[in-house]
Amino acid sequence: MAQYGPKQQGRGVNANPHNRFERLELVPDYSEWTEEDLERKAKTIFYKDSSRTFITYNKSPDIGYDASVNPYRGCEHGCVYCYARPNHEYLGFSAGLDFETKIMVKTDAPEILRKELSHKSWKPQVVGFSGVTDIYQPIERKLELTRRCLEVFAEFRNPVAMVTKNHLIVRDIDLIKDLANFDAVSVAITITTLNEDLRHVMEPRTSTAQRRLDAVADLAAAGIHVGVLTCPIIPGLTDHEIPQLVKASVEAGARFVGYNIVHLPFGLKELLEDWLEQHFPERKDKVLNRIKEMRGGKLNDPRFGYRMVGEGVYAEQIRQMHHLAKLRAGLKDSSFRLSTEHFRVPGRMVQGSLF
Repeated sequence: MAQYGPKQQGRGVNANPHNRFERLELVPDYSEWTEEDLERKAKTIFYKDSSRTFITYNKSPDIGYDASVNPYRGCEHGCVYCYARPNHEYLGFSAGLDFETKIMVKTDAPEILRKELSHKSWKPQVVGFSGVTDIYQPIERKLELTRRCLEVFAEFRNPVAMVTKNHLIVRDIDLIKDLANFDAVSVAITITTLNEDLRHVMEPRTSTAQRRLDAVADLAAAGIHVGVLTCPIIPGLTDHEIPQLVKASVEAGARFVGYNIVHLPFGLKELLEDWLEQHFPERKDKVLNRIKEMRGGKLNDPRFGYRMVGEGVYAEQIRQMHHLAKLRAGLKDSSFRLSTEHFRVPGRMVQGSLF
């Protein structure tokens, strides 16, 4: 178990468990900490990410695209369940509080993206915009890196699949609508719970559920293909909300509603256990046991095809509950494919028009 210090306001966790790649571990003596120490511990620090490439690739059959981009690594939203937390260990940080307070920023992401989309080797394809850490986390309001990347995607008309928990996305409706004119964008707003008390401790710096539903409504009104991801579903904690979540999403204008089951790679298992002990000790055993029911007796099953949805009787019950909720809400399955038909390289296009 991670060693917890004093609770910090607005943070998902207040522990920095050992980085599995590091040989040495610093264990603070919290009894000697001053107010200044606590303030420093909770402060968010932004570091420049000097990566020379921006588009990354994956081969996971559980994800609907091969290429993705994100201007940020680490996420100030602080969602305790975030499966991206262990990725921070590759940067020399902890998956705990470091993930929320030490954010890597790719300040030249738009310029690199423009260069990569212009390259002759680029094959027009759907790019996941987010999917790991949130592209509309709080610092985006100031830096506008996501907006500038959207400008590039709109310029090239390259299709993107966007995911966020933040109402801030409505700021960029103008650019998203430009992409929508060419069937080049789909937006998913993630809503995990309608319970504000739970959201406040589980994903403390995200937009409220109502603000996210408002974002769905605004995007739908603008003619944008928008839906909701009711995920992750945490059995014994949020699964009972599935009917209400689906109903509220459809009423707001969602054209699709998806889900996945919480999955806990590496040290995320211990973080969730500690968090449950702090906030929901009476539900801890129920939650963990139900996760194990769907994961072959373990807290995590990394196998492709199973890690997102689980298996067994309880996983099937959740699938059926979600399906029935969509039927009752009047949501019909509708196919929508993002198009690469209108992709262009602006400079190349203009040069060609001269001859």
